[in-house]
Amino acid sequence: MPASSTVLSAHNLVKTYGLSDGRKVRAVDGISLTVQAGEVLGLVGESGCGKSTLGRCLLRLMDVSQGQIVFEGQDITHMSEAALRPVRQRMQMVFQDSHASLNPRRRVGDLLAEPLKVHRQADGQRRSSAEIARRLSELMELVALPRNALDRYPHEFSGGQRQRINIARALALSPLLVVADEPVSALDVSVQAQIVNLFADLREQLGLTYLFIAHDLAVVRQISTRVAVMYLGAIVETGVTDVVLHHPAHPYTRALMQAVPRPVVGGMRLPSLKGDVPSPMTRQTGCRFHMRCPVAQPSCVTNVPALQRLGDGREVACHFPLV
Repeated sequence: MPASSTVLSAHNLVKTYGLSDGRKVRAVDGISLTVQAGEVLGLVGESGCGKSTLGRCLLRLMDVSQGQIVFEGQDITHMSEAALRPVRQRMQMVFQDSHASLNPRRRVGDLLAEPLKVHRQADGQRRSSAEIARRLSELMELVALPRNALDRYPHEFSGGQRQRINIARALALSPLLVVADEPVSALDVSVQAQIVNLFADLREQLGLTYLFIAHDLAVVRQISTRVAVMYLGAIVETGVTDVVLHHPAHPYTRALMQAVPRPVVGGMRLPSLKGDVPSPMTRQTGCRFHMRCPVAQPSCVTNVPALQRLGDGREVACHFPLV
């Protein structure tokens, strides 16, 4: 696939949950984004802002309430499960909890072989036992685990090794797109670096495209080519990683950057954010960030900012961008 082609696009995506008292929560609130072939789009934001929900919706692990999802030119928004089956071979997910995402009663080899048995090859034929065994060996080599790991159970591995197994399972069917949902947040710092480097190596080796969900900006800076900042169910800033993280235009993005511990802090500092993220059960008027924004003006309370393109190519949803 050409590097400039669009692998995945979402248009005005909304995911609503109904509560027992009749109220509704918009976990994803009108998001539009694109993921280009070969890129790593980092999705960042505070816990509870809807990052994981968005990732699951994009892969149709959850049905959306409104909007459109297009994958490799196909509208998959309302595809049936039968029609989605061949599509799912091209889009896979690595979950955050490496322990909970693996069946503790099955050996690693059985876990990795299952998708190879369920899905047929491109010619419609099922894989032979020899082909499956050969593919399992290839997967172990890709994620730097020994061949005898296939005969062991998930509890016999460390957290980092289990995450390598999850990555191997995601790669089993040679997907184009991998959505990684905070894949290193539960790991030690030294192990985090190893897994992030593995993601980077696999991207170069296999030509993968990633949607990399994280709250650690250091991890996002290391692996992402482009970044989208999410707040309360919506994208507030997006652009090339170095530009967004070194010269943030949205007050929320700048606040995230200033929250990162560093020995020496240079440049302009804004007052620290006060308060918590507003409840998604209450629809905000105007800018969704105005209640916490240190530079909010009266117009921010009533007027909803749309994503506007700046001169450096990025987009920001702010009436008074910090440029």
